[in-house]
Amino acid sequence: MRFAPLLLLPGGLALLAGLDAALTLAGVPAPAGSARLASLHGSLMVLGFLGTVIALERAVALRRPWGLLAPGLLGAGALALVLLPDPLLGRLLLAQGMLVLVLVYAVLWRRNEDPTVAVQALGAVLAVGAALLLTRVPVAEVLLLLVGFVVLTIAAERVELARLAMPPGAGGRLVALAVPLAVAGLATLLWPVWGGRTAAVLLLALTAWLLRHDVARRTIHATGLPRFAAAALLAGYAWLLLAGLLLLVAGRPEGTVYDVVVHAVFLGYAMSMVLAHAPVILPAVLRVRLPYSRWMWAPLVLLHATLLVRVAAALLSGIVSAPTGTVATWTGAAAGNVAALLLFVLTAVGTALVAARRPSRPTTRTPARTLQGP
Repeated sequence: MRFAPLLLLPGGLALLAGLDAALTLAGVPAPAGSARLASLHGSLMVLGFLGTVIALERAVALRRPWGLLAPGLLGAGALALVLLPDPLLGRLLLAQGMLVLVLVYAVLWRRNEDPTVAVQALGAVLAVGAALLLTRVPVAEVLLLLVGFVVLTIAAERVELARLAMPPGAGGRLVALAVPLAVAGLATLLWPVWGGRTAAVLLLALTAWLLRHDVARRTIHATGLPRFAAAALLAGYAWLLLAGLLLLVAGRPEGTVYDVVVHAVFLGYAMSMVLAHAPVILPAVLRVRLPYSRWMWAPLVLLHATLLVRVAAALLSGIVSAPTGTVATWTGAAAGNVAALLLFVLTAVGTALVAARRPSRPTTRTPARTLQGP
């Protein structure tokens, strides 16, 4: 497991390529500015970056060398998408990586038969299906499968971490919400509107339940990292509620609604969770110190502020006659989203370098957990 941190490098490349693609899609000058990469934006960000990070953390928690196949294959898939003109091999490698991640979850579940691990495995199964289908259909057709992967993975982690604050039988309640949500996501492949609205109702119910019991509602009144993480968590839940409401109204996300739902889930919710818990994820995976810094608030605030402007501009241009400057506002906000994520990377690197020069204090090692919170 010594070389496990190196497997995060392809995920980092997927992030950079995905951000370059985001600028291209927004009509902003980008370093590469590749139309081919722009068409792979969703796969690079969700499966290439988030998938690799999640799989690497799970492999570290498994503590078996074969578990590294999951992040290894996902990273290889991301590299293939970026470097090869034909995306087929990359998509197949992503599917194989997710399939190995399902096996990792199966072994982890056998240790204590925790329902939260089963829900994470269900999310990974949805990702396998999405990766395979993407060899034949556009990303819009499998949107709810990718949403299910991200939402179920993070929701299960939050239930596990907030177990003491959860009511009795929380694991069973999570399963009762997760299974029909996954089924509804699959149903959108055949009945897009009916499946979309059903998934929206379940997504709203799951988010409301998590929001009611998450410890972030209490730690928001704390200081330091607990407050920072809580703010990011609560903001993420708010974006997930918005995505569910829009999906419920529209049924099948298209046009403006599609743009808002996609970025509310994968930027406002998923990336906010990553920002919130990077001080725990990165030390556990990379074996580096990343203490909390007040500078971390800058990219977090910038991310949500620019996303709010982006969503408002998109909805305004989609519902009423767009006033002069609305399109430019949307474009600038989209560039601001990219800047926020890059700023956090720079902040994390700078904080880690400063921490490395300071003498470390003895700490008690704890098992690595994805999206672990205080």
